[in-house]
Amino acid sequence: MRGFTPLVILAELLSSSMGHPAILWVPMGELLRTNLIGLPAPRVGKVREVYDLGSELLIVATDRISAFDCVMENGIPDKGWILNQMSAFWFEKFADVCPNHIISVADEEVQKRLNEPDPTLLGRCTVAKKAKPLEIECVARGYIAGSLFKEYKKQGSGVHELALPEGLIDSQILPEPIFTPATKATTGHDENISFRQAADIVGKETAEFVMFKTLEIFSRASQHAAGKGLILADTKFEFGETEDGIIWIDEALTPDSSRFWQASLYQPGHSQPSYDKQFLRDYLETIDWDKRPPGPLLPAEIVQKTRAKYVEAFERITGLDFHPPVDAAER
Repeated sequence: MRGFTPLVILAELLSSSMGHPAILWVPMGELLRTNLIGLPAPRVGKVREVYDLGSELLIVATDRISAFDCVMENGIPDKGWILNQMSAFWFEKFADVCPNHIISVADEEVQKRLNEPDPTLLGRCTVAKKAKPLEIECVARGYIAGSLFKEYKKQGSGVHELALPEGLIDSQILPEPIFTPATKATTGHDENISFRQAADIVGKETAEFVMFKTLEIFSRASQHAAGKGLILADTKFEFGETEDGIIWIDEALTPDSSRFWQASLYQPGHSQPSYDKQFLRDYLETIDWDKRPPGPLLPAEIVQKTRAKYVEAFERITGLDFHPPVDAAER
């Protein structure tokens, strides 16, 4: 049975006419789906649910978690809050590099756009500008790992026309950061492509623009991470077109979109412990599951360990103390 805890929200925030703070009782636990009264059905992704507000978007980060392209039956409590707040941190930090989609992440602004108050959304929503997403993922890598290393072993140094050095080993640092775009798969995995192929999809000028922005953000984020004792091995960005030009959209440098490694534990030659879904992936490899939907129910230990990694990543990267939404509202 899940426990219940009082969630205190100011009357002004809830447009309450009670004349005093309203105390609501809400269940603790993960938020897996939303159903916002009076709003059109959202576009549902693996983690986020996007509501069209007309001239704006309301993006809700749920606590769903996926692995091997399958969403698990249960989620990771507070994961959506962490992803939303961490993205907001990075978007603000690098607003001088590239304009982004954020209008507001303030709970008061979110609640103003709802037909009824919804305390389950605290801290996990972004009111965003509309943009037409580019049809490529923009990936920056400072180390060779993951899918690119697998392709490198099979295809050699010319993989995706990158002209990489010979003899690289798993997780080895690259001579300089590289841009490795990918297609956007509606199902299954995104596929790495060459810059030339990316230019064929979005146009050369646009491809060059997002490449420069991707590498500049990655370079500055890597410096920030290094100051926290972390290595930013790679990350994935999305950009979108607006009437005012191309902006940075979706999420920013979260454990879901990036590989962060502990610098003091770094040893090239094998995969590194990451601040992401490491516990989850390792667990799923040990059970009788064919890696097809639906995803299995995760045991409490795996949920707790995965949550702890997300919390640690948030605190180390932002320098802020993690306070779950309930605790933040009660203070």
